[in-house]
Amino acid sequence: MNPNYRNLALWAIIAVLLIALFNLFQTPQTRGASSDVAYSDFLKDVAAGRVKTVTIAGERISGTYTDSSNGFQTYSPGDSSLVQRLQDKNVTINARPENDGSSSIFGMLLSWLPMILILGVWIFFMRQMQSGSGRAMGFGKSKAKLLTEAHGRVTFQDVAGVDEAKQDLEEIVEFLRDPQKFQRLGGKIPRGVLLVGPPGTGKTLLARSVAGEANVPFFTISGSDFVEMFVGVGASRVRDMFEQAKKNAPCIIFIDEIDAVGRHRGAGLGGGNDEREQTLNQLLVEMDGFEANESIILIAATNRPDVLDPALLRPGRFDRQVVVPNPDIVGREKILKVHVRNVPLAPNVDLKVLARGTPGFSGADLANLVNEAALMAARRNKRLVTMAEFEDAKDKIMMGAERRSSAMTQAEKELTAYHEAGHAILALNVPSADPLHKATIIPRGRALGMVMQLPEGDRYSMSYKYMISRLAIMMGGRVAEELKFGKENITSGASSDIDQATKLARAMVTRWGFSDKLGQVAYGENQEEVFLGHSVARTQNVSEETAQIIDAEVRRLIEEAYTTARNILTKKKKDWIALAEGLLEYETLSGDEIKQLIAGQKPARDLGDDTPPSRGSAVPKAGSSGGRRKKGGEEPESGMEPQPQG
Repeated sequence: MNPNYRNLALWAIIAVLLIALFNLFQTPQTRGASSDVAYSDFLKDVAAGRVKTVTIAGERISGTYTDSSNGFQTYSPGDSSLVQRLQDKNVTINARPENDGSSSIFGMLLSWLPMILILGVWIFFMRQMQSGSGRAMGFGKSKAKLLTEAHGRVTFQDVAGVDEAKQDLEEIVEFLRDPQKFQRLGGKIPRGVLLVGPPGTGKTLLARSVAGEANVPFFTISGSDFVEMFVGVGASRVRDMFEQAKKNAPCIIFIDEIDAVGRHRGAGLGGGNDEREQTLNQLLVEMDGFEANESIILIAATNRPDVLDPALLRPGRFDRQVVVPNPDIVGREKILKVHVRNVPLAPNVDLKVLARGTPGFSGADLANLVNEAALMAARRNKRLVTMAEFEDAKDKIMMGAERRSSAMTQAEKELTAYHEAGHAILALNVPSADPLHKATIIPRGRALGMVMQLPEGDRYSMSYKYMISRLAIMMGGRVAEELKFGKENITSGASSDIDQATKLARAMVTRWGFSDKLGQVAYGENQEEVFLGHSVARTQNVSEETAQIIDAEVRRLIEEAYTTARNILTKKKKDWIALAEGLLEYETLSGDEIKQLIAGQKPARDLGDDTPPSRGSAVPKAGSSGGRRKKGGEEPESGMEPQPQG
């Protein structure tokens, strides 16, 4: 039977039962109960004084007795002496117009009002309890949705930049299409595939592409949909989901954010944790229990593989763990090509340059970049999206929107200019540094100014010389303030630089073995990485003496970087001052323009062009204050923090 007809029948039965219940408990007076009497008997009762009140409406006479609450009704044959008889017996007489049905209709509606209210409240709560399950009391029914063409078909052609992950999933699709090809050689279809990667890398998109390519039923559900406030609902939904899958086999089930239900068992307290464990146990049984589900493939996605239960990850349940990392330079170019298919581009847009300048960007970041560039072009009333829009969009993503309305005094602008010029001069003169991309004193986000460096490619590791150079660049802003304005006039604008330098120096000492005193030893146990590249807090497992040595080594590295920065800025004072004056005049300078200023040349600019990019320029991702963390643990570029208020 159609579920809609079944629900309609259920509501009809409920309505009939409520009506019967309402009528059952109505009082006779509420129902308007009265007995028909003969007119002669009515006259006898009047004569005997047993009639209390009468209501005359044309020929119809109704009333009540003095000794009973029951009523009566009769019809008059046109007796002209009736009124006089009633008056003689002191009977209360009421007269109404003939055929007045409005009062009776109103009374009927009024008597039915409680019934209507009860029915309405019942329907409201029943619809709430259904909670999208399609039937009343459907708590234990699965919320898995069958993906159809109406949801927008996605194929492998829409997925780019993750070729290895796509290849693993293409094999799953091929197995569903032609299982004999693998079975004749003794191969078995994988029971499950776990997609692991940081947010925004395309795990869900990969799963949707499998649905578009496989041409088999594809059920999708979120991990949080299993857990409810009612005990046993999660396990019931797991059973119901696999029952639906068995009826549609061969098919694919996709569970997004499986860490919501698949966490380590025994790690929490309380009834909620027990309910989640029951759900997980049922999922383990369905995936590889006594009843084999050979034609059901489970695909799950998570960015927290470290918290999943080991029983869930073993072969036989999730046979494959497919890592979906941030794309490399080739992958980023392919992803950009996918996202710009419907965007009219100007001839000067070079996707290779954009890909080279966006190390560490995920697929979602690149999609956001293209969208921001298109929105900017629309606001500027352009018919094509040019490279300038992409550059401005990357600046906005990295640092936030410009705050040109920020009321900075001339003294604050001058201090910011010399601060950022110090960073830039260090970046041009240290032994190992990324090429200088841009310097600006326009406030963006939380930063009052910023110097940005552009890596030449994806960075997977960092050398000792590179890290020492980065420490010197970070110290350049504070040293510049001290040299120009004196030690007594330095500001808190270098707070972000000092914080980043301290973190980098501590990592060099405790994680990477760059201290001769401490040797090649890692200090502080680190838990599993949470977002595949973003480490979590460490626990202290060193003695007090060792901790003092660690602090001393961190201080030594920073002081050496400070001395290096001071020596370079003192030696390059002429270049540093020229660059600061250029920033005060132009506010934003590209890497090429900075080199021109240092060489004594005036930057060549087109009219109306405020921020020309350097050749082959692009912007690394944004972080908390001045740039986003790059691959290999590289810290963001230097930026000046605003003064604390109050």
